[in-house]
Amino acid sequence: MSLWTAIVVIVAIVVIGQAIRSRHNSAAGFGTDDGGNPVPRADTGRERELEDEVSELKERIKVLERIAYDDRKRLGLADEIESLRD
Repeated sequence: MSLWTAIVVIVAIVVIGQAIRSRHNSAAGFGTDDGGNPVPRADTGRERELEDEVSELKERIKVLERIAYDDRKRLGLADEIESLRD
């Protein structure tokens, strides 16, 4: 193996390693700063929006559970829905 072949092989290994690391960091949600160090990406607000939606859905489930399983009062279904709207 000549000197130039060894240099080409070493450069190819480094480039492939950098590409694999970059792909992994991208999939994990990391970007890079000016020095090439991985840093977390800025929050786009989508996560907070999804958390709000989940909490809203949990509240709706609580209301539905109260309608279905509340044995304290035997009101009609329409009366129960109207009382929950207040």
